[in-house]
Amino acid sequence: MRVLFCGLGGIGQRHLRNLRSLVPQEQLQVHAYRVLGRSEKLRDDLSIEADRSIVTDYEIVVHIDMESALAVRPDVVFICNPSSLHTGIALQAARAGAHLFIEKPVSDTMDGLDELLAIVKAKQLVCYVGYNFRFHPALMRIKALLVQGHFGNLLAVRSEIGEYLPNWHRYEDYRTMYAARADLGGGVILSQIHEMDLIYWYFGLPGSIYCLGGKLSHLEIDVEDTATSLMQYDGPLGNFPIALHQDYLQRPPARTFKVVGDQGLAQVDLIRNQLTVYNAGGEIVEQWDGSDFKRNDMFLAQIKHFLASVAGQTAPEVNLWDGMQSMRLALAAKESMASQTVVFLKQELAP
Repeated sequence: MRVLFCGLGGIGQRHLRNLRSLVPQEQLQVHAYRVLGRSEKLRDDLSIEADRSIVTDYEIVVHIDMESALAVRPDVVFICNPSSLHTGIALQAARAGAHLFIEKPVSDTMDGLDELLAIVKAKQLVCYVGYNFRFHPALMRIKALLVQGHFGNLLAVRSEIGEYLPNWHRYEDYRTMYAARADLGGGVILSQIHEMDLIYWYFGLPGSIYCLGGKLSHLEIDVEDTATSLMQYDGPLGNFPIALHQDYLQRPPARTFKVVGDQGLAQVDLIRNQLTVYNAGGEIVEQWDGSDFKRNDMFLAQIKHFLASVAGQTAPEVNLWDGMQSMRLALAAKESMASQTVVFLKQELAP
């Protein structure tokens, strides 16, 4: 398998490590299109391995332009660079006939995504979007409970994610990170889009969203660091509000998801890795303690799933169309924040 990486920061290196653990070395040829040319080798916890080079240790063939990178005819392209650069790279790779793994979010704008969708469909390519939390055991269990109707009539959904931005990547200055810069597609709404994907995965798109927030801190960034969104869902699962809070500031970090119905309730804490499920009487009927859960497990499961999709054994869990829907929700939140008005979303059928 010939693989091309576009972006080898924290998440790109994680995907590369996992790929190397799953594919025999003699069957894997790794190429990289590199602009910054940094060679730090990172561990899972994003600390730097002293005196080690990712290029040397992983035997990476480096290209300084996409033309020469695509000339080697990669089977798969991993797009892990800043969000604003995703679509251009993806279009070039898809035109060259490569399967795509696009790190979330798909982009920072919808421009060019319909064209990418058409190419992927015409060439019958796999295009997977990297929402790794769909492989988290507690979140998968909530999905199963929703399918089973455990909650009865849904009444409310509440989600929160907050984490201090300067603590994200200790190996780089937070002010230069994609998440901190408008020109790279940053801002808390897009950078913490995982929860919006969960909302879409569980319920489909809400009918409307109203978002308040902005840059409320003294962080040296030019994007919003706080966003609180209220959404109204009106669909097959009922009519109920969804509340989502996102920020770049909380210490200690918080990450929770709660589903409330008239027949049951479930709440998960993704920092402590704990899930508690209640019945209509308020009694605990199920608990999951993920104290032995390793964060990389879901990334590893995701890569296994992607490889199976490329091999034609299964359909991608999050295809390009799905990734575009969470993008629509995030961009609607940004539009609402800017205009201070409710933004309505129209459900669209997948092509």
